[in-house]
Amino acid sequence: MEKEIKMDVKLQEAKDSIRDIVDFPKEGIVFKDITTMLKDEKHLNTLVESLYEQYKDKGITKIVGLESRGFILGTVLAYKLGAGFVPVRKPGKLPAPTYSEKYSLEYGEDEMFIHQDALNSEDVILLHDDLLATGGTAKASINLISKFNVKNVFVNFLVELDFLNGREKLDTDYQVDSLFHF
Repeated sequence: MEKEIKMDVKLQEAKDSIRDIVDFPKEGIVFKDITTMLKDEKHLNTLVESLYEQYKDKGITKIVGLESRGFILGTVLAYKLGAGFVPVRKPGKLPAPTYSEKYSLEYGEDEMFIHQDALNSEDVILLHDDLLATGGTAKASINLISKFNVKNVFVNFLVELDFLNGREKLDTDYQVDSLFHF
């Protein structure tokens, strides 16, 4: 119990270190800047240990990290969990044959890609990204993973902006978790 309380305090300290940048990347947006959290070795350690504890007994074989901030902790988690790492990227970034999935943005459309040989039906996936906002990127990535008929998928975000209702857009039966809610 005492260990859990200490972790809760550490997680709250990590959350409190996230900086708000007003009007970035455009006017009216309050950007949650996680670099202030990641640069502190105590907070970084807290994040990694918390995520490791949450997923260590799930049989994860691959971490699928979303471009680009999903790569930061995704690779560390893959190492710590003894799993592989698979990037989901934007157009023109992956050299081998890919699957793609388009998704809508408030100002147009974008597309995510994964190598066709990245996953297999024996894999248990942890899909990881830094932020769940409107859910478009995450939903497209879940759709990409579904092309492989994997055993199971867990979905994790560092930060979830609850007021944007992105979780609803995911429309999935997979377990979805976020460390921090705003």
